[in-house]
Amino acid sequence: MPVHKLNIRAGIAFIHDLAAVIAAWWFAYLFRFNFEIPPFYLAALKEILPFTVLIHAAAFLWFGLYRGLWHYASLPDLRRILFAVLASAAAVPLALYLLQVHTGVPRTVLLLAPILLLVIMGGSRLAYRLWKEHRLYGRKKLEKNLVLVLGAGDAAVGLVKELARSVQWEVVGFLDDDPAKRGLMLHGFRVMGRISELPAVAKKYRVDHAIIAMTSSSSDRRKVYRAQPDRRQPDRLLRNRRRAMQMCSTAGVKALIVPSYDDLISGKITVSQIRTVEPEDLLGRDSVILDNDGLHGLLAGKTVLVTGAGGSIGSELCRQIAKFRPGRLVLFELNEFALYSVEQEFQANFPHIPMVFAIGDIKDAARLAQVFLQYQPKVVFHAAAYKHVPLMEHENAWQAVMNNVFGTYVLAQAAIKQGVEKFVLISTDKAVNPTNVMGASKRLAEMVCQALQQSISIAGNASGKDGLTDRNHVPGFVMVRFGNVLGSAGSVIPKFREQIAKGGPITVTHSEITRYFMSIPEATQLVLQAGLMGRGKGGGEIFVLDMGDPVKIADLARDLIRLSGLSESDIQIVYNGLRPGEKLYEELLADDENTLPTPHPKLRIAQARQVEKQWLTELLAWINENPALSDEEVKQDLKRWVPEYSSQEFIQ
Repeated sequence: MPVHKLNIRAGIAFIHDLAAVIAAWWFAYLFRFNFEIPPFYLAALKEILPFTVLIHAAAFLWFGLYRGLWHYASLPDLRRILFAVLASAAAVPLALYLLQVHTGVPRTVLLLAPILLLVIMGGSRLAYRLWKEHRLYGRKKLEKNLVLVLGAGDAAVGLVKELARSVQWEVVGFLDDDPAKRGLMLHGFRVMGRISELPAVAKKYRVDHAIIAMTSSSSDRRKVYRAQPDRRQPDRLLRNRRRAMQMCSTAGVKALIVPSYDDLISGKITVSQIRTVEPEDLLGRDSVILDNDGLHGLLAGKTVLVTGAGGSIGSELCRQIAKFRPGRLVLFELNEFALYSVEQEFQANFPHIPMVFAIGDIKDAARLAQVFLQYQPKVVFHAAAYKHVPLMEHENAWQAVMNNVFGTYVLAQAAIKQGVEKFVLISTDKAVNPTNVMGASKRLAEMVCQALQQSISIAGNASGKDGLTDRNHVPGFVMVRFGNVLGSAGSVIPKFREQIAKGGPITVTHSEITRYFMSIPEATQLVLQAGLMGRGKGGGEIFVLDMGDPVKIADLARDLIRLSGLSESDIQIVYNGLRPGEKLYEELLADDENTLPTPHPKLRIAQARQVEKQWLTELLAWINENPALSDEEVKQDLKRWVPEYSSQEFIQ
């Protein structure tokens, strides 16, 4: 608001308050004399009013009554008015006594005048605020969106408190499946029935929106984990959210969702962040608890290099790393446009962090040596890989081996020569009992890191003479396996959304195909946590992420249809058969692997078989002796290097 308008309004308010002083003293005399003021006292009133007005004016200015707007009058403003009036009430008798004009002022008037003045000044401000809000928001209130809250727990009650102050939403009531809550009044709103009654209730009250307020607190989740650390609990929250979504679809109302209970009660997130439901909300995934102090020790002030920094996982890794203020962040990427995109984002969002945007191929030893020598990273996160299963299965099998296996070796050698402290390889659940080239190549990448770590563990600090490694500088190798991430490049979510936008159909390979899913931020946070927990030079661990319960791809497709406000009668789901190398069910552990627990509830360590140094020597000889192999030759040879690999085209 322009300053001159504020000055005009302050002036008007000042004049109003001086008039209020005159009115308060006038009414005080009227009340004292039953509305018939004797001539003597009337003359005295006229004599003392100028002094009284000047004293009050000085007090009003001293206590800063005109720094705010009446539209936003609140308790602090009333407190300032009270102090100003009390100060004036004490100063007026003293001034009149000193000026010897105190005759004709009854003691009752000295008590009544401040009370009346306080009522007039406070009441006028409150009345103006009510009038202004009615004028500004009265019409909007008539246009509020009627909404039902699904769930009647702590998060739902906290949400309703926020909604009560909203000009956008008007709560009709709660729906909850707990019979004990039926008919209860919570914060002035009734629990109207079960969630299954949503269609009838929405029709009766003409409700167009429903907010799913079903959350769990992190403390509750930790209690469940400690009680049964080795068993996956049936995800009741996930089932309830899915059922609520289905009810919203049946009722024809738009489904919205609230943030987590922890964020609501901490005040981090308010009702303004109520949003539409995303696929991540239907995974039932818990927030990740990070060892922030430990990660600061791992990353803060150090140079950190991330390969594949332009991809979905690599770029999110960089975002998460940036929160811990590294001394320098080196983003290494082959795709020029992808690197340009992240450069624009990161320079705008993290201007305080020195960054290097390096174009290069992880198979290019000279380029890697140049980057490592110039910037001397201490921590490396290796996310660069070819990941698309069908694409790597035909025409590109040898490139998958070269990029995912040989590229990992070349990068690891550069890290070893520069004395990197931690080398974190991002692997995949497809490396477990692989049935495709991509999965087998990622298992080979794991084994390369295992062999490098194993060679130093056996040989101690002796100088390497085989060209494989300088044993004085072997970093702690850490491998992290996880499944699919929602929204990553090449994942089913963008594909399904595109198909829905075109009116369908959605194509799913098999009605029973299932996958493990997690969000990109969750996956990258756990990668950081695993990198911290790796034991350094005694490491070589393969960390397995808790992927929760597997999700049917067909169910995910149905969820997306509902989230788009449509039904299966609008968008058809078509099953077109498993693709080459594709499993019906994914695995997180091979047949000969067990896991050990870690201090983190979402991370376990796979006890994979050890890999000897001689194996790595033979593998490198195979790669170097073959400039290019056909798909069939690659698949045949992979059985030698990865015994658990099966090249059959389909697993039923």
